[in-house]
Amino acid sequence: MFDILIVGSGGAGLSAALEAKKQGAKVAVICQSAPTNAATCMAQGGFNGVIYDDEGDSPSLHVKDTMTSSSSLAIEKNVKDMCEGAKEDIFWLEDIGMPFSRKKDRIAQRKFGAASKDRTAYSQDYTGLKLLHTLYDNCLKEGIAFLDNSFVLELIVEEGTCKGVVLLDIQSGEIKAFESKSVVLATGGYAGIYHGFSTNGIESTGDGLALALKSSAILSDMEFVQFHPTSLKSSSVLVSESARGAGGFLLNQKGERFVEELMTRDEVSRAVFSQMKKNNSVFLDIRHLGSEFINKNLPQEKKLINIHEHIDPSEQLIPISPAAHYSMGGVDVDEDLQTNVQGLFAVGECSNVKVHGANRLGGNSLLEIVHFGRKVAKTSYMYAQKTSLHVELKSYEKKVKKEIDKLLQNEKSDTFFALREELGKELFEKAGIYRDEEGLKSLIHNIENIEARYNKLTISDTNMSYNTWLVSHLKFGNSLSVAKALSLCAIQREESRGAHYRDDFQKPANEALHSYVQMQNSALHVRFLK
Repeated sequence: MFDILIVGSGGAGLSAALEAKKQGAKVAVICQSAPTNAATCMAQGGFNGVIYDDEGDSPSLHVKDTMTSSSSLAIEKNVKDMCEGAKEDIFWLEDIGMPFSRKKDRIAQRKFGAASKDRTAYSQDYTGLKLLHTLYDNCLKEGIAFLDNSFVLELIVEEGTCKGVVLLDIQSGEIKAFESKSVVLATGGYAGIYHGFSTNGIESTGDGLALALKSSAILSDMEFVQFHPTSLKSSSVLVSESARGAGGFLLNQKGERFVEELMTRDEVSRAVFSQMKKNNSVFLDIRHLGSEFINKNLPQEKKLINIHEHIDPSEQLIPISPAAHYSMGGVDVDEDLQTNVQGLFAVGECSNVKVHGANRLGGNSLLEIVHFGRKVAKTSYMYAQKTSLHVELKSYEKKVKKEIDKLLQNEKSDTFFALREELGKELFEKAGIYRDEEGLKSLIHNIENIEARYNKLTISDTNMSYNTWLVSHLKFGNSLSVAKALSLCAIQREESRGAHYRDDFQKPANEALHSYVQMQNSALHVRFLK
């Protein structure tokens, strides 16, 4: 039995694991593949925080910028907790070996969009990667247990209390159940469901949210998906905001600047997309920064641009377009990161502690995962210390094994891959940067149609060991659950706010309300509350 099982090995999960170990908890981390194969490593830009007192910045200014970007939908108390803790979090990371870029004897900081000051600490443009590796190195040093190549199939919930997980050991093909006094979901976001139109990897399918829905946990603010204005046109690979923060320009095909580059991401994305709707190509221009600056500060950007666009950004314009990037909504949690299901906690991009609201401030995501990752370790361990439980694990293993066996058929079957392409295109076109009632109604109908076709599919590969087809098939089922929740929330939010822009309701409502969606009697139900 564990005190804490953490599902997910990104920055949030590993921060939680380190703090849980420090607290004295018996903890393990469950990873779908290798521990460092997490979306955190794709975060290039930086980590927000006021860390020096003589730069004219303050945590209160950081709070103000965050609240403004959130379109009044963030909870100020939680934002204040995060912003005031940023200094300690950054110096904690430095103490455990995070190699921040430096300016003389200080951690270097630069300006991100919608920020009033230069408060984004960074490590070249590999910030997320170096953060993840630093955390993982320290987890190894502390002897923290990892369950690699493990895909969670179900949460064990009895009488409204989470008591463990059932997972697929991908290597062996075995179904295994584990008992735990508390479970922390740290599974990352869901912007990857916009397949083909997302900066995310193919693993960002909202698995934790689907598990939560199935267990009667509440999701909130699902309609708020941030579209990053600068992804590479041919591949949707991210070009970090650090390129614009350093002075990059956005130009149309006439060579005209058409937007203030460092406004909030929703505003810049709409401006870029509006140019594209006029059949104008859009480019990011960093040529004037010079090759020396680019090589020193943006080496990963240069490499990715060269690989995917076959150009040298120090000499040529970079063709870009917006792409789904970050999910502000997620599993609804309180200030202690606990869901409405006792013993079930959520942290990081899969959760919604309401610090981003309708539009995330660039640089706040890495701060969120570390700050609340450390906090959830304390709150979940406090819960675990007051808990005793006993679960008949074998009965859960048999039940889930029976469900998996129904999918495995020794006969030729179509695959879900074409359906994944169809879903991604539908979401981008009808629940993308611009939305309206007609498009959202069509989207909901088409998701139901895709789901009906998906439910008829079987898997002809019956070998359970390393059956990646099975795992990918199940993950797409999770995508469909999340897409349904997103689209239902989007059609019922009859206003424009932050990243949710309705052509048929172009102004925000008088009151900022949160959407809540929950599975009840096998159907999703949406409500709005303050």
